[in-house]
Amino acid sequence: MRRNLLHFGYKELHYEIREIVAVAEEVASFGRTIYYENIGDPVAKGEFLPAWMKDIIKDALSEDSVYGYAPSKGLKKTREYIASHSHNTTPDDIIFFNGLWEAINKIYGYLDGPSRVLGPSPAYPTHSSSEAVNSGSDHLTYTLDPYNHWNPNLEEIENKVRYNPNIVAILVINPDNPTGAVFDREVLEGIISIAKRYNLFVIFDEIYEKLVFDAKDHILLSEIIGDVPGISMKGVSKELPWPGARCGWIEVYNADKDENFRAYINSIYMSKMLEVCSTTLPQYVIPIIYEDARFAPYLAERIQNYKARAEKVGEVFWRIPGVVYNAPKAAYYVSIVLEPALFDLSRVWPVSNPDLERYIQDKLVNIWAFDKRFCYLLLAHTGICVVPLSGFNALCQGFRMTLLEDDLEKFDFIIHSLEKFIRLIHR
Repeated sequence: MRRNLLHFGYKELHYEIREIVAVAEEVASFGRTIYYENIGDPVAKGEFLPAWMKDIIKDALSEDSVYGYAPSKGLKKTREYIASHSHNTTPDDIIFFNGLWEAINKIYGYLDGPSRVLGPSPAYPTHSSSEAVNSGSDHLTYTLDPYNHWNPNLEEIENKVRYNPNIVAILVINPDNPTGAVFDREVLEGIISIAKRYNLFVIFDEIYEKLVFDAKDHILLSEIIGDVPGISMKGVSKELPWPGARCGWIEVYNADKDENFRAYINSIYMSKMLEVCSTTLPQYVIPIIYEDARFAPYLAERIQNYKARAEKVGEVFWRIPGVVYNAPKAAYYVSIVLEPALFDLSRVWPVSNPDLERYIQDKLVNIWAFDKRFCYLLLAHTGICVVPLSGFNALCQGFRMTLLEDDLEKFDFIIHSLEKFIRLIHR
């Protein structure tokens, strides 16, 4: 090429959640059965929209309007419905996107190059990679402490903000992915206070807001934002479940309080105008499904299932020395921390298939992170596919698994196979 084609931040693109699938597929080619615990796709695990929701969607398909363009911000009736169930939000403050990935990409992509967003570690890769790509350097993070229920340290956040004038925003994922944490009001209000003191805006990814195990634990950004500029990110892909709908939105708060923030939000909106609109059908059915009398009990049953599976995981892992387990409070993930000093991966018995053993050993040659080596060896020995926490930009070592397996016999097999493998490598 006459010029270099690569974006300066391309090396920051990482998504271990799907990257490990390529290894799992190779392992499967040697005859190993794979148990995919890497990705939060409820449909892939056998959770489907109930018949009554499908009927609503079928009825909507008879409406000619769902085949046309929606307004650039989204369908007015749906935005009015969302605003009526939120604090401090008007329909004009809501913008729909083709999934939250698009919203994330635009939120970081329309910041000027030097501007940085401080995010949590462990980080969700879509956020951390998008922010890092835009800046061309490693994602800036604050630590979620596994020894303190995954809570962040507000002093650390403030120090990083104070000494880096390029930080313009703080990202909070609440409920959190990958940890399943739900942060207390004091923590969230502390982050809002820091943003106010240093003239920042905040971004809250609240995609799992409807999957909190105990509703009283969850504080929405709209309840505590005050007069600080902010963005909440939401969508339908988790609670319906309908990830293929590619339907997410942002709620913007206090754009009128800061001229520069208002212009930034307008740049995001103008970019949406170039695309004409986001998906019309899921927008159309959102109010109908959410207002149906069957929705609340349907959601409550799913939440109870995830909570029960999380308790099963806790019963197994809390008693293993060197394992740090924090009971998740939302969503369908649990992150297990391993203390590397207490484990020895060389204690693993050779894989019964010599070709598979050679493949895995070749893969391990250039992998130094303990938890990534753990996940590859776990795949080879058990077929269980989990994601190393280092793949979430985490300083701690461990893995994330899902709570989506609906076959309880299989779920028990998976968690007890994990326990057996971990005990095998214990020093």
